[in-house]
Amino acid sequence: MKTRKWIIAASLLAVTAVGVTQIGQIIKVVGVGAAVKQFGPQINRAFNGLTKHKDTDRAFTKVVPIISIGIDSRKGIGAAQVMGSKAQVDKVEAVAQLDQDILGREVKIRAMVPIDNDGSKGIRAVDGVGVSGIVDLKL
Repeated sequence: MKTRKWIIAASLLAVTAVGVTQIGQIIKVVGVGAAVKQFGPQINRAFNGLTKHKDTDRAFTKVVPIISIGIDSRKGIGAAQVMGSKAQVDKVEAVAQLDQDILGREVKIRAMVPIDNDGSKGIRAVDGVGVSGIVDLKL
């Protein structure tokens, strides 16, 4: 009976540890999204200062969250600066980071695709917009 209680207790601790890790990941992702919403304009100004870029209607920039999607994805979280015409950039809500290992695991390919939603409605690329910078976040 004592052995059974120990097994049950150990199992509950293991499940709790996994749950806490997943909750931590969710908090990080939600936190990054909130941070980008709050500080995106300041981060964008810093990028533009670094590159000496001035926004115009033809070459407009903004910072959006990166959503990591893919086979064996590393689940990276962060933010990206996107650039394109103002009308198209205004449609961008996030950048989908799609990655996949090829040639076994020797080569990883990664695509950064500006999308018009938060990833919950599938990946719909916004044409005419590209990624001009990446924000690395230390969490």
